[in-house]
Amino acid sequence: MKPLMVLLLIFFASTKICNAQFISGDDKLHFGTGALISATTYAMVYSITKNKKKAFWYSLGTSTLAGFAKEAYDGTQENNKFDTGEMIATSLGGLTATVTINLFVGNRRNKRVSFVPIE
Repeated sequence: MKPLMVLLLIFFASTKICNAQFISGDDKLHFGTGALISATTYAMVYSITKNKKKAFWYSLGTSTLAGFAKEAYDGTQENNKFDTGEMIATSLGGLTATVTINLFVGNRRNKRVSFVPIE
């Protein structure tokens, strides 16, 4: 039991040194930008077409295309490279916003509300 505790202590103590799952501030910005682009595209497409499926795919595609275009541009710059992690962060931001908006848009039914007079 004691060797197991020592191994667990070493394992958890060394996790501060390892940054395998480190999320940088730049990835957070890419996520937020993807969400903003996707939400704007969804609102525009849905207001024009009133089609949830078309708005979903257009907004997701736009955020993914924006992430790809940004990373393709970064790949052409000196001392920079195409970073798939940042492209995925932009796409995931777009997916998050698209799914969230898709859940709450267009679910209203035109119900008539009848007012009953209180006697």
